[in-house]
Amino acid sequence: MAGIYIHIPFCKQACHYCDFHFSTSIKRKDELLAAICSEIELRKSEISVPIKTIYFGGGTPSLLNKEEIDLLIGEVYKNFEVEENIEVTLEANPDDLTKGKLYQLSKTKINRLSIGVQSFFEEDLTLMNRAHNALEAKECLTMATQYFDNISVDLIYGIPGLDDKRWKENLDIIVAFGIPHISCYALTVEPKTVLKKLIKNGKIAPVSEINSHRQYLILLDKMKKEGYVNYEFSNFGKQGCFSENNTAYWQGKSYLGLGPSAHSFDGNIRSWNISNNIQYINQIQIGKLPIEREMLSKTDQYNEYLMTGLRTMSGVSLNKVKNNFGIKYLDYLLEQTKSPINDGLLEIVFAKVVKPSINNDRSSSSSKKEQVFTNDSVLIISEKGKFLSDGIASNLFMVE
Repeated sequence: MAGIYIHIPFCKQACHYCDFHFSTSIKRKDELLAAICSEIELRKSEISVPIKTIYFGGGTPSLLNKEEIDLLIGEVYKNFEVEENIEVTLEANPDDLTKGKLYQLSKTKINRLSIGVQSFFEEDLTLMNRAHNALEAKECLTMATQYFDNISVDLIYGIPGLDDKRWKENLDIIVAFGIPHISCYALTVEPKTVLKKLIKNGKIAPVSEINSHRQYLILLDKMKKEGYVNYEFSNFGKQGCFSENNTAYWQGKSYLGLGPSAHSFDGNIRSWNISNNIQYINQIQIGKLPIEREMLSKTDQYNEYLMTGLRTMSGVSLNKVKNNFGIKYLDYLLEQTKSPINDGLLEIVFAKVVKPSINNDRSSSSSKKEQVFTNDSVLIISEKGKFLSDGIASNLFMVE
């Protein structure tokens, strides 16, 4: 299977924390959508397996109308083989999701919404410069649940001024709405963002890692009690509602990224489009792909497998490391994991296969036993290490 990612680089306004590629001007929207359609045709030979997911990201894809969404999905169907039960996700902002808009979306092939609520409290939304208010955050979920069953909501924790009481209320609201999937992210301060400047100038308090860690633990406890599965560090879903698009990414499946700044991966080559709307349009119009490509070495692929695998409940398969990368990589991994395992940050989980040892002493009351690694031996992050998963993974990387 493979996935299609379509980047829609338009927003009503800039969130203070965002460093994704977008523009607040939609003057050339029609040209850009036409260019994405052309890119789809130009790159149709890059995927030879059926498409299982289509994901509209951004930016703010919910700025598109029904006709524009139908146009882009139609081009995918025209140029690729598409599986019958395909997951089609649209990222959306609450202020776009009016009753009329939701009705129109329900008439497209969109069958999953990912709604960027971030917080249900006015002070948090103002600090982040979100385009919606607290009332719209709740109203959109009331209406969205009438049209869509498969809904994900994004929340942010670790926001300066966000106390544990408000964070718990955010989670309670999600549960009360019966939302089957939630993605929660710690607020991070990226370079060249307004948030970075505001903190530097003392207008906003610095982000506290201690507060973020504590609120992540609150999140883990709440989601577990409510029956959500923490199938990836930031993602929690009821059974049957995990994101197929994101799961494929973490499993190293192929995906094709379309639109300015979009990334692609085929298992060996990573590529990315230029992060400039006008240059993207101009290049596509002359039949040229505005793209850069990087061939991943075996070590690059190994390191990436560790980074993505350790973020998920599936972990890193020791058998896969040995078969895909070789015994040298497995030996290196096992050596590097000794310290974090001793510190309780990592665990090796394996089926307990019991073998009688070679023992001719028949007078013994019971045979000696031993545990051996099996094909499903996996390396996983412990509960204690979850919040540190990216750092733990990077410490296991092999450096050439």
